[in-house]
Amino acid sequence: MTAEEIKKYINQVAFSGASEFVEKFKDAKDANEIIGRQQREKINTYITKKVADKLAELYNKDRKAYEEKWSDIGLFVKYGMISEEKFYEKAKDFALLTNTKGENFTFEEYKEKVAPVQTDKNGNVVYLYTTDPDKQDGFIQAAEKKGYDVLVMNTPIDNHFVSSLEHKLEKTQLKRVDASVANQLIEKDEALESVLSEEQSTTVKTIFEKAVGKPNFSVEVVALNPDDAPVTITMDEFMRRMKDMAKMGGGMSFYGNMPDSYKVAINGNHKLVNKILASTNEEEQSKFAKQAIDLALLSQGMLTGAELTAFVTRSVELI
Repeated sequence: MTAEEIKKYINQVAFSGASEFVEKFKDAKDANEIIGRQQREKINTYITKKVADKLAELYNKDRKAYEEKWSDIGLFVKYGMISEEKFYEKAKDFALLTNTKGENFTFEEYKEKVAPVQTDKNGNVVYLYTTDPDKQDGFIQAAEKKGYDVLVMNTPIDNHFVSSLEHKLEKTQLKRVDASVANQLIEKDEALESVLSEEQSTTVKTIFEKAVGKPNFSVEVVALNPDDAPVTITMDEFMRRMKDMAKMGGGMSFYGNMPDSYKVAINGNHKLVNKILASTNEEEQSKFAKQAIDLALLSQGMLTGAELTAFVTRSVELI
């Protein structure tokens, strides 16, 4: 069965069983009785079972062929899992999760794969995902350097699917890979030590706050690996998810109307910070700080207009 045939099957399965269902209810007194709540539930149950059984058959018969068709049928399966609990119970055994390497896993297989490395200090298994592998490549690479695996969740309904999985999977959290710096995506007991004194951290924070110059950007100096980026700009996972749902009309208009807020993480262990502290020229300190911030904004696709022009001009001056 081809991917196109599977999609047609899913779309038309209700009609294939219609005559059988109507025959069962041909003695109903009126139309309201036929399409009443109880009958609608029976129709849903019938369709759910028929579609789920066929997909399970395809999965069990030829796993490799099923995986090849997943990019075509995955959207339908996810929608069914979100909208119908009974379908979810059946589909959880053959639904697939795909990572950035193109590997496919069932829910149970993926949990077994990532649990040893991606379990936080509270015992929660954390699934990391990307909605745009190209745009979020820097965050993906940073996560992979720590041995983390990243799922691809880039279909129109994946924002809702992510929230649904988080609700249904026991002791499991899902975080977008750019929700924080790699060291803070999964809370661990171990922590890197900062090379800065408290006074130096305060100085660095003040320099970068002036360079940012935006009230909705909160600056924090954190101890990260010296090889990590000097500045990382992220949005809180919960707030970003609610805003994405609001854009899709997910009943979250309250969050959609709230102003965007971002966290600016300054890597206190990066050599750029030492360079800034070593300088006695305030203008030079500001220029280096602004350049690092703009690079972080650029990586998130947030640098446009006059700010982008200024960044290009400053980059040429620094060459």
